Amino acid sequence: MSRHLTNRLAGTTALLLASLMASAPAMAAAFDKQSQIGPDPVLPAPNAYLVPPMHVAHDIGWSKGEHPTVPQGFKIDAIATGLEHPRQPYVLPNGDILVVESNGPGVEPVERPKDLIMGWVQKYAGAGAKGGNRVSILHDSNGDGTYDQKSVFLDGLHSPFGIVLVGHDLYVANTDSLMRYTYHDGDQKITGPGTKVTDLPGGPIDHHWTKSLTASPDGTKLYVGVGSNSNIMENGKGVERERAAVWEVDAKTGAHRIYGSGLRNPNGLTFYPGTDTLWVVVNERDELGPNLVPDYMTSVKDGAFYGWPYSYYGQHVDPRVEPQRPDLVASAIPPDYALSSHVAPLGLTFDTGDSFPTRYKGGAFIGEHGSWDRGDFNGYQVAFVPFANGKPAGKAEPFVTDFLNKDSEARGRPVGVDFDKTGALIVADDLGDTVWRVSAQNVH
Repeated sequence: MSRHLTNRLAGTTALLLASLMASAPAMAAAFDKQSQIGPDPVLPAPNAYLVPPMHVAHDIGWSKGEHPTVPQGFKIDAIATGLEHPRQPYVLPNGDILVVESNGPGVEPVERPKDLIMGWVQKYAGAGAKGGNRVSILHDSNGDGTYDQKSVFLDGLHSPFGIVLVGHDLYVANTDSLMRYTYHDGDQKITGPGTKVTDLPGGPIDHHWTKSLTASPDGTKLYVGVGSNSNIMENGKGVERERAAVWEVDAKTGAHRIYGSGLRNPNGLTFYPGTDTLWVVVNERDELGPNLVPDYMTSVKDGAFYGWPYSYYGQHVDPRVEPQRPDLVASAIPPDYALSSHVAPLGLTFDTGDSFPTRYKGGAFIGEHGSWDRGDFNGYQVAFVPFANGKPAGKAEPFVTDFLNKDSEARGRPVGVDFDKTGALIVADDLGDTVWRVSAQNVH
């Protein structure tokens, strides 16, 4: 039986429960989601729920001949299919593309009725299937943009997510460890065991298990996104040690420090081109309503605190958190740019090439995995945010769309994004088990 059919059958109970709990879509639709995009988002009054609203897109996958939609003047092609939950594409200097395929490390403990329901709902949405936990490699043998060779590059990993190359050192962030492997240009497979650089916070809960990864421009430091172990610290303070933060790791020694904190689930770590400014996209907290709290993109300032769990979007206090910490709230700084509520951003890259039209140069492309906890869906797209002088300079706009069909069924969900050597955008689609390539046809 196919994974999509299994999810549909197994999720029937979850769908019924979710429909009972979901807030009326008409009420959600009355709110202008555009008002939460930009540096100064509208923040409505919070709501309190015994069980939060849930609205899940059916997982149906892509039918033959289907593909996402891109703007006029662009073309989209599937360059790899039949993968096992591709999360991150990473383009090597020679043009080969590594694809991290991964699944979560296990099931979290069920301690409240809400935990059981959320588990059903997420399985219905396609989460938790087996497979992956490896890195595959795509090779274009003649440079025509068709990746005609696909093979396993690195296997036996533990819920990997982040990946970055520094010289001949290839770093992979498993959910519980940062590993280093030796890579030489043109290698098509790594068989060695690798070397552990440092442990990362893993189980037994491991609520936000993805560990995003990048390197400083000079390659001496590595930066790891470590998500929280809860929504708002309901699992206790002890399991949140050094979580909800960006770690700075010394590449040689493995010694680490907290670079930025109060970031509930930081992903897509990348330095703005030509600078020492680290950017990240963050999944904010749930259960305050369909329009709270906006997920966001921000530069990460060394030593800064961004509020989680005590406050959101700067110094807006979350009254549910106990004990309160007004001293920390007073130091919380707001992020740079809101992306709207519950879009679930997981990937971030900047356009530095000459392939796309000039209006896209230097701008941010964001993989928005999509909502499950609001009446009307949000995200399910790759968004574009224009930049000027290294800062956001306009409204986010849809770029790769129609991962949901006209019946709001999920054919795919975008995660990581990168640019290949020709300047085409590469998108990992973990629900559609596909890697997409978006190329410009009419550059101007």
